[in-house]
Amino acid sequence: MSPSDQPLHFQTRSVHIGVDKDPSYKSATTPIYPTSTFRWDDCQTNAGYDYTRSGNPTRAALEENIASLEGGVSCRATCTGMSAITTTMHLFEPGDHIIAGHDIYGGTYRLFADVFTKMGLKFSFVNMGDPANIRAAATPETKCIWIETPSNPLLNIVDIKAVTDIAKDLGVITIADNTFLSPALQRPFEHGVDIVIHSTTKYLNGHSDVVGGCVVSKTEEHGEKIAYIVNALGLGNSPFDAWLVLRGVKTLAPRMKAHQESAMALARFLADHPKVEKVYYPGLESHPGHELAKRQQDGFGAMMSFDVAGDGEYAQKVLSNTKLFQLAESLGGVESLVEYPELMSHASMTAAARKEAGISEKTIRVSVGIEHPDDLIADMKSALES
Repeated sequence: MSPSDQPLHFQTRSVHIGVDKDPSYKSATTPIYPTSTFRWDDCQTNAGYDYTRSGNPTRAALEENIASLEGGVSCRATCTGMSAITTTMHLFEPGDHIIAGHDIYGGTYRLFADVFTKMGLKFSFVNMGDPANIRAAATPETKCIWIETPSNPLLNIVDIKAVTDIAKDLGVITIADNTFLSPALQRPFEHGVDIVIHSTTKYLNGHSDVVGGCVVSKTEEHGEKIAYIVNALGLGNSPFDAWLVLRGVKTLAPRMKAHQESAMALARFLADHPKVEKVYYPGLESHPGHELAKRQQDGFGAMMSFDVAGDGEYAQKVLSNTKLFQLAESLGGVESLVEYPELMSHASMTAAARKEAGISEKTIRVSVGIEHPDDLIADMKSALES
């Protein structure tokens, strides 16, 4: 068997899938096709593309790459992570019921509770740490279970296989947001999920210089529906943004190793610091989801949160006193970020919803970059003690 006949490892596929698209000049990188439209040979024949909203070679290359990494049959790249979620919600009709976690990303919560509720969809937000809560929330109108694991921002771990088993019993589909870990560390299809979404802004791109999303399907049926919705709603990723993500994803595997090394060191430091009340990081043995994370993930990721041993005023002072950790929303870039869920990423949730999820004025969320862990620890120590 020649090397080309052997299944390629993840990091090799991230570098090579979707790249060799230039038969004319043999470009080593995927070309950018910024055109809005494409010439036809005649009224019946074109080269596979007619209008960039409907399809573009650069975007298709990225979609091929991500589908391979997640293990899906197709992918559609969208203009933002929120548009990826919006795409999936158009699989449902007024009156349909969707079950989601009570501690999901604030933007997702807002989209569900404030936007799609007005369009006739119904949502239940439950503690998905106990799968029994999902069964209890199910109704005859339930059509989907929305999975976010690890959760944002408290890094709770949802048993994906347990949820997909329940979904099969109920005859509903499952959609998983895999943004926090990326396919380098978790592949929900392997645990029975039907559709996977990402904010490609985050780890897939990895450089904080683009916004985008994607929807990956396990079956051709879902893939065709998703493709139709993205085209009909005009949600496709721009060619240049797709090219940036395709460039970024090439280093996904080594980046995630560096991210995790620094994250584990920082988490252990925070767990022992007297001015930190609690650390939310599945890599710590004290985390209630540690063993589950070990079973369904290939690593613990680089997202964490912690509660300061003080009030909200102290938490905000810590956030303002970091030097290497930039005070900014978003996550997954090579630089480390800190943010305040109470007023930033989860401000769109009601105060009651934040309290129910366990988010308090003491909570700080951290996206650990690829800087040297000693430097990050020194910076955080200075911020906590200044």
